[in-house]
Amino acid sequence: MTEFLLLGTVELRGTDGAAVDTGPAKQRTVLAALLADAGRWVAVETLIDRVWGQDLPAQVRPSLYAHIARIRRMLATVATPLDAGTDGAGAGPQLRRGPGGYLLDVPAGHIDVHRFRRLVEQARAASGTDAERVGMLREALGLWRGEPLAGLAGAWAERTRQSWEQQRIEAVLAWAEAEFRVGQHEGVIGALTDIVAAHPLVEPLAVALMRALQAAGRGPEALACYAALQKRLAQELGTDPGGEAQRVHQAILRGEPAPPEARSPQPSAEPEAGRAVPAQLPLEARGFTGRQEELARLDGILAVAERPAAVMVSAVSGTAGMGKTALAVHWAHRVADRFPDGQLYVNLRGFDPSGAVVTPDQAVRGFLDALGVPAPRIPVDLQARVGLYRSLLAGRRLLVVLDNARDADQVRPLLPGAPGCLAVVTSRNRLTGLVAAEGAHPLALDLLSPAEARALLAHRLGEHRVAAEPDAMQEIITRCARLPLALAITAARAATHPVLPLRAVAEELRDSHGSLDAFVGGDLTTDVRAVFSWSCHALSAPAARLFHLLGLHAGPDISAPAAAALAGLPLRQTRGLLVELTGAHLLTEHLTGRYTLHDLLRVYAAERVLAEETPQERGRAVERLLTWYLHTTDAAYPFFTPDRRRVPLDPLPASCHPLAFSAYDQALEWCESERPNFVAAVRQAVAVGRPGIAWQLPATLWGFFYLRSHLQDWLDTTRTGLDAARAAHDRVGEAWGLMDMACALTQVHRYEEAIDHFRQVMVLCRELGDTVGRCQALSNLGYVYRRIGRPDKAVEYGRRALVVNRGLDYAWREGTILVNLGDAYEQLGRCEEAIGCLKEALTVVRTIGDSWIEGIALDILGTAHHRLQRYDDAVEYYHQALDTQADIGNQWGQAHTLGNLGDVHLAAGKPDAARKSWQQALAILEKVRHPDAEEIRERLRRLDELPPDARPDPAADREASPTTPP
Repeated sequence: MTEFLLLGTVELRGTDGAAVDTGPAKQRTVLAALLADAGRWVAVETLIDRVWGQDLPAQVRPSLYAHIARIRRMLATVATPLDAGTDGAGAGPQLRRGPGGYLLDVPAGHIDVHRFRRLVEQARAASGTDAERVGMLREALGLWRGEPLAGLAGAWAERTRQSWEQQRIEAVLAWAEAEFRVGQHEGVIGALTDIVAAHPLVEPLAVALMRALQAAGRGPEALACYAALQKRLAQELGTDPGGEAQRVHQAILRGEPAPPEARSPQPSAEPEAGRAVPAQLPLEARGFTGRQEELARLDGILAVAERPAAVMVSAVSGTAGMGKTALAVHWAHRVADRFPDGQLYVNLRGFDPSGAVVTPDQAVRGFLDALGVPAPRIPVDLQARVGLYRSLLAGRRLLVVLDNARDADQVRPLLPGAPGCLAVVTSRNRLTGLVAAEGAHPLALDLLSPAEARALLAHRLGEHRVAAEPDAMQEIITRCARLPLALAITAARAATHPVLPLRAVAEELRDSHGSLDAFVGGDLTTDVRAVFSWSCHALSAPAARLFHLLGLHAGPDISAPAAAALAGLPLRQTRGLLVELTGAHLLTEHLTGRYTLHDLLRVYAAERVLAEETPQERGRAVERLLTWYLHTTDAAYPFFTPDRRRVPLDPLPASCHPLAFSAYDQALEWCESERPNFVAAVRQAVAVGRPGIAWQLPATLWGFFYLRSHLQDWLDTTRTGLDAARAAHDRVGEAWGLMDMACALTQVHRYEEAIDHFRQVMVLCRELGDTVGRCQALSNLGYVYRRIGRPDKAVEYGRRALVVNRGLDYAWREGTILVNLGDAYEQLGRCEEAIGCLKEALTVVRTIGDSWIEGIALDILGTAHHRLQRYDDAVEYYHQALDTQADIGNQWGQAHTLGNLGDVHLAAGKPDAARKSWQQALAILEKVRHPDAEEIRERLRRLDELPPDARPDPAADREASPTTPP
């Protein structure tokens, strides 16, 4: 049959297998651009963009038409029917012209990349045996002849190559897994070795190769593969291998079979109804006017992005105060309905005066939260996060607004990687790197035209008022230099004084340091001062003072209660002042109840607070705000860790009025909204010489960071606080910082560092006479050793912790220690000792009413009885655990226990009951999109495939479960 090949060099082969000349590189690019969307209309503009990008020849359309004509002649040479009867083809390939552009009518089965995708999808959806999946995946991967679109240059070709390579990687991993399941480990080693060499930083490939080498009895080579991966990640990304690689590595070191892979299901397989639809656009600027040409250009970019194979990026640039954000947000709201899968937004703060730039890692984490990814599923390292983010966007239509970017490097990890999405980036820089490499469409904002400036004033002040004083109106426009921000502030001043003649407004501007013409090419932070100062003079004295004090706030935004703490004013009065500042356009309410300053206004506020307030008052204001944050986080602390000992704080000052919380959800919502401010506050505490607050604030956030898996923020703030405590020779703060740092390191699987920190804590706590801290460190060491597969060491430290704790009468810690100790005994196969510990733990935790630990203890009791083949007792304990977990809403705990319950039913010869339990577990895990869902699916698949007399006992290979946190 006639074949079109893109997975290598671009080739056309006739029915006799002979190659047909496809012409020079540009012609091959045109052919590839049509084949990528075979059977669909491709617009002329899209073809031009794919083939030439921004480097357009003088006669681009005639050049395109010439290539099209030659392609038609080439297709005529292979005009015999294309496998009539298969794929519905009855005529040769045809290139049609119509209102929608060009359509290349070729059945998908005759194009290698489309055939590859179809085979992979068939393998994924196949209900047959693994051997059948292996056959389909082998055939799919056999279509690859090298680098796709080899020899083609340009941004579109490069983006397409990267996308197809990612699909190939996923297919290789699926093939390797299927081969493993049929016992063909040797057969994948060669292919995996080659692809790991080509993609050395793709961690799952290296893990698959390690598994294959270990299964083939080539353990030393598997260890060398891990060492090479670890070195590459450290050199290239500054990170360590992830948890999956570390688990396999530890198993190889112990000479055990590599544990089963815990890969998450592909996002494309998730039901549409279960997808989160983010709506993150900020409130639209009131009274937006003008910019019709720019809006039309954005509409044109959207038209291209709506075509099936397009991934578009628009880069909106312009100097500060030019209205970039207002334009992007206004347009985004206008077209939001064209993106049914949602809108993502982030202010990257690329030019924030405080220097608190949002990193790509932080931004991607926020996007994954908005896309509904449960915290445990979010990877720690940036590369893995970006991969998950782009996978979730595949096949969806989302609008991504990246506001206030510093440079192209900050933006690249946040760009979608699949067709159907559109990214709009705003920046003071032109982002030429983004234009050159990613094919972004540049849109530079200039000053408003005189007509647009007049329209803005007329819209806000009324046409009759502007028309009545044309000379004054013209002077206002001139002195504001047609800068949107300056015009908006001036209009707000005039609008709040409707009887004030515009000539008086113009006179006030004239008296405020002269003309602003230097806006066009000068330093705006200097030239715009005239408009800002005049606007501030029109404020009431309390509002002006609050505006100045906001220049001391280091975070990205501020709530009304935080502003009240900063100013030392009652909340009710502060709310009124915020309304006054918002009305004067000196402050923006970007979310309900949360306020932010434009970068220029933030600079100006910081200047004015230095000039208007004494050093003593500035210090007191910052102290009030930091103290308010600290004591409010302390009020939230018990909702996340109700029985953990409280962080030692100074008494609450009489002037400080922290928030109070009545429920977990309320405390959680506040912490999530303030999280960026926490990070800024810790740094500011160091800068103003308050090391106590610097370590106490992350310590009070321990439970929040842990439960929500904000691991990078946890590490950063705790490290900053620990350094501050050490610099101040605060030994108590150092001990708390070391403990919290070790806990955070444990959660990111940096176990050796965590062990070292816990040991330092023990030494320091012994010096301080802090027996509670020493006991906590011992218990946590046992937890870490259990996580790394050393239950013998876990038992050793658990026993030591138990002895120390019993001298303290600290019931909550004793219950936790006993549960972890019981789990370690169970892992060692010492099930009777495990049962004794766990029953003792139940007595303790039931006395203090700790249902969370009670549910965990009951679950492990069930597993211990299962291993002793006391199936009826195991079922009873599992049902008790389920009841306890349901009472506190512990969904993951319920799913975990249901999985174990299915195991014991299967071992007891009740496959139907096992299937029912696993299906219930799967329903919960799929609801929260937990990665453990794949393990349950695999149990159900194995149950369906095995004959009744060959069903194994799943408890035989039970992995350690993370029971109680450190």
